[in-house]
Parts: sequence; C-alpha cells; structure tokens
Amino acid sequence: MHCPFCRHTDSRVMDSRTTDDGSSIRRRRQCPECGRRFTTVETASLSVVKRSGATEPFSRAKVLVGVRKACQGRPVTEDDLALLAQKVEETIRSAGSAEIDAHEVGLAVLEPLRELDEVAYLRFASVYQAFDSLDDFESAITLLRAERDATAEEPQATRPVGPQQ
Repeated sequence: MHCPFCRHTDSRVMDSRTTDDGSSIRRRRQCPECGRRFTTVETASLSVVKRSGATEPFSRAKVLVGVRKACQGRPVTEDDLALLAQKVEETIRSAGSAEIDAHEVGLAVLEPLRELDEVAYLRFASVYQAFDSLDDFESAITLLRAERDATAEEPQATRPVGPQQ
C-alpha cells in the first residue's frame, strides 16, 4: 500500500476493524517513512459473469435500477429498495464465490422482491423469466396465492384473552 502523502511503498497496519456487517475491513495504517497515518477500506471483489461471457464488478446500483422499474407506481420507498439491494448483495456474497452468474443475481432479487411487493415481483419475474403468455402470469399468480394461503394457515402464537394479573 503506497502512502498517499509521500508515496512510500510500505505501510504498517495500526488497527483493523470490520465494517458494513463484516463485508469490508477498515485498516488504520502508518507510513514508516513520513510517520503520517491514513485509513484504507478493503472489500472482497465480486464479479458478475454476463450471458455474453463478459465479467463486470457487482453493482448494487444496477440491482436498484432494475427493481425500481418493477416498483414504479407502487407504494415502495427508496429505503425499501436500498434494503432489498443490500439483501441481494448479502445473499450473493454468502454464496462464497468471487464470480457469480448474472442469472443468479436475478434469482437473488426474486424472493426479497416478492416479500416487498407482489405486483412488483410479478413485473420483474415476467421480464426476468420471459413470460410468453397469460398462462405464465396465471401460474405465477396461482403460486403466489397458494404460498400466501399456506402462510395464513400456519398456527399463530396464542395470547390469553382478558386482563393480565
């Protein structure tokens, strides 16, 4: 690591801490030449392999662009979208691979988007999964309804009725 002040080619690590939920490391360094201190942030690189075979760095911003289009006109806030993009990145990083297929990124978007907004989920899925006909939409809607009904039938924690002593 070059010193940003004197360009010396070495530095000594004084302190290391994890940041951003463990996805990066903040290091406090000191240059042995000029004695000045500076901070570096290290993150593991994550590359996305596109259908064409080209690779590019993973970008939360690109995830946000695609999801924002699906959520257009829906009651979804920018904070909701930022949280979704964070979940997608955490899911992808937890796979433990330095390179991930673009298709896997799309799959990682589907579940948190379904939890956020079902209409936006259908919009995104229709493009991502290349729906050709009304039958594709009908089967996706039927699946959503079945999943919703299944979760509604799960027993809820019972609370005692009446005043508590």
